[in-house]
Amino acid sequence: MIDQQPLRGVRVLDLSRVLAGPFCTMNLADLGAEVIKVEMPGRGDDSRSFAPMMPSGDSGYFYSVNRGKRSVTLDLRTDEGAAVFLELAAKSDVVVENFSPGTMDRFKVGYAQLKAANPKIILCSISGFGQTGPKTAAPAYDIVAQALGGTMSITGNPGGEPVRCGVSVGDLSAALYGVIAIMAALRVRDRDGVGNHVDIAMLDCQVAMLEDALARYSVSGKIPGRLGTRHPSITPFQQFRAADDYFVMGAGNEAIWQRFCDAIAMPQLKDDPRFLTNADRTANHPELEAILARAFAMRPRDHWLRILTDASVPCAPIANVEEVTRDPHLAARNMILRAEHPEFDGLIVPGSPLKSAGDTDIPLTRSPRLGESTDEVLASVLGYDSLRLSELRKRSII
Repeated sequence: MIDQQPLRGVRVLDLSRVLAGPFCTMNLADLGAEVIKVEMPGRGDDSRSFAPMMPSGDSGYFYSVNRGKRSVTLDLRTDEGAAVFLELAAKSDVVVENFSPGTMDRFKVGYAQLKAANPKIILCSISGFGQTGPKTAAPAYDIVAQALGGTMSITGNPGGEPVRCGVSVGDLSAALYGVIAIMAALRVRDRDGVGNHVDIAMLDCQVAMLEDALARYSVSGKIPGRLGTRHPSITPFQQFRAADDYFVMGAGNEAIWQRFCDAIAMPQLKDDPRFLTNADRTANHPELEAILARAFAMRPRDHWLRILTDASVPCAPIANVEEVTRDPHLAARNMILRAEHPEFDGLIVPGSPLKSAGDTDIPLTRSPRLGESTDEVLASVLGYDSLRLSELRKRSII
């Protein structure tokens, strides 16, 4: 049987905050890693104060990306705090941070110091523009990466304004590329006995996710623009409005196109010279879209979804967030969970999509209170006694 927690035994020190780094380390925790979130005493991760706030005063935002971790408070701005962190690094496998480049060095816990403490350490740095290049010191948020990486230029309706994606794909893509890079670095470490400094830039990740936009530009010489919900090279593949609501469908090959035409009782479209092949349909998409829009407007959405589903044509309603939480398929796959919280049982969080076939395990859903594991971690990992902990606490190091 495949181990559902392949990273069991891997210790990760999480210095990151808000989204890109925490989402990365949450996925590592879902895979079994021991994640110790290292936060500033008295303040913690900035996102602890982000809405929505639960009745307990805890942040739902923070809870959604920090499950399964332990929290330790440690002031890295002090020499003693940095020294304690390097002690922890000596007994850990991975460090994840998303400070501005150069911050780790200013804290005296940069890669050189980490490597001296632990030659096999893996440092994953997630930043807006990376550790090298002319923009490395420039500030960046998700929207900056989406804008500069081209994503916003191809998102939105034709002739309309550029639109930011509804989720933070700049942060989230960097987080997931970070997971991939860390897993690869762990493989190299286990094989060759060496650590690594992994450099993940949000901008790089956005460019990597441009899909075929670069190819379309380089082949055609035309700058890709906004297409609404339409696919640039597959037709039909978009949203349509039925008599009462919207739905989406896609005909990704000729067999599906044939079934689609029969299902909607318009077999004549199969022999229309404008629509014989996908290339023809894409070239003549305005005409086809107009024909289909008129037809779909005649019946309610459920009618079209039923006949398209019966014909094995990919289709779906455009679900809102409430509808997502009530989807029985997602429930069956443990993707809609109630977070474990000592005072509030109403917070819905997503499960983990990292599954093996038949896996029914549910990830830990509780997120840590600020500093709740400080004494436990420093005692069990570093052997600090109560006197040492008391001294550190008196000087606000922890």
